[in-house]
Amino acid sequence: MTEPVRRPPIINEIKTHEFAVIQVPRSRWRKLWDSGTFRKTLLLAVLVLLWELYARALGNPLLFPTFTATVGALFKSIASGEIPRAAVTTLALLFKGYTAGLVLAGLLTAVASMTRLGADILETLTAMFNPLPSIALLPLALLWFGLGEGSIIFVLIHAVLWAAALNTYTGFRSVSPTLTLVGRNYALSRAGFVLHILIPGAFPSILAGMKIGWAFAWRTLIAAELVFGVSSGKGGLGWYIYQSKNQLEIPEVFAGLLTVILFGLFVENLVFRVIEKRTVRRWGMAH
Repeated sequence: MTEPVRRPPIINEIKTHEFAVIQVPRSRWRKLWDSGTFRKTLLLAVLVLLWELYARALGNPLLFPTFTATVGALFKSIASGEIPRAAVTTLALLFKGYTAGLVLAGLLTAVASMTRLGADILETLTAMFNPLPSIALLPLALLWFGLGEGSIIFVLIHAVLWAAALNTYTGFRSVSPTLTLVGRNYALSRAGFVLHILIPGAFPSILAGMKIGWAFAWRTLIAAELVFGVSSGKGGLGWYIYQSKNQLEIPEVFAGLLTVILFGLFVENLVFRVIEKRTVRRWGMAH
């Protein structure tokens, strides 16, 4: 009986230097381009340049003033105190209406998450009132609450409530079943289940609802101030814009609009961005 032929072991030597990863240093321009802040700032600079060029080509400041004229009117209004006073009035009303809307949305969603009847109520009310523009409720607000803060806060609550409640409830329903089982294993109460399981698990949707509610409330507030400012002779940024239009101070009109835009950029890129980084991104729920 012949012995089996034993083959020598084959040893493949891997030359690690052939597979080494070469790190190419990024140029300064590449580092800048990789920064989201730089790209957005560059985009804003391009928009400002187009604004200036178009206004100069049009040559009619009553229709479209230049960016430099708008900035000059903005600084002039800031120095006189008109825009700061109007902004304080607007932000105070926004804070009251936005906070009340979020609180009511949280309560309504919590009830909907605990009982079937609450879920039916929430789904029915959001289907009825979410498509209804808040500005359409201004005549009713005048009848019910009269002139003053109550009417504006009412329409702000309507603007915030349904968007925030709908997004929060959708987030609750999309929470991972694993997290739901964990809450049941710990025998949490219904309130504890909502507080410790549903809210953290659904926070991306909750934050989206807060953003949408903020945008709706901000637009509704400016539009409401246009109406209430005309009626009561005072108001915030909306009244400032309307009054400047009546006096044909078009650069001041654009200065008021620019102030509204700047507040929107500040809230979106600083307030909500910081909240997102410290919650959703830190928890690994978004990239």
